[in-house]
Amino acid sequence: MKPDSPYDFFEPGDRTALICVDDSNLRELLFEELATLNYKLHTGLFVEDIVLKLSSQTYNIVLIYEKFGGHPLQTNPILEKCAHLPSHDRRKQFILLIGPSLNTNDPVQSFQFSVDMVCNDADLPNLLPLLNRGLLRHEEKYRAFNQCMKMIGASH
Repeated sequence: MKPDSPYDFFEPGDRTALICVDDSNLRELLFEELATLNYKLHTGLFVEDIVLKLSSQTYNIVLIYEKFGGHPLQTNPILEKCAHLPSHDRRKQFILLIGPSLNTNDPVQSFQFSVDMVCNDADLPNLLPLLNRGLLRHEEKYRAFNQCMKMIGASH
């Protein structure tokens, strides 16, 4: 299965991920790792494509490489788009920022860039355990809120 194949359509209930990585080797590695977790995947090859995908689809996981599209980390348009997603969509997404200048699991950097988790390139061989732990924390963080929303019958 190739990313963005015409057969990789999303159905309700699918686990979905968007991979925003320029480097084809790294993108392939991330694709393979997420595919083992049964995620349906999309990739973005340029910023405008990703912004359009983020506007039209709520992905469960969004992986962003810090230098994607040649933009500096501090002005990355994909991070900017993610930071301004409606809260009802943002709560459903786990955003992982990857890059050589990041310290894995650093809560200050996660807060600084409005993402759920940061990961240094050197820790990518441990991506699955890191991602699973991060996803579990994300679920726990919103569990009480989601239960309350469900009890009152609100769409969250």
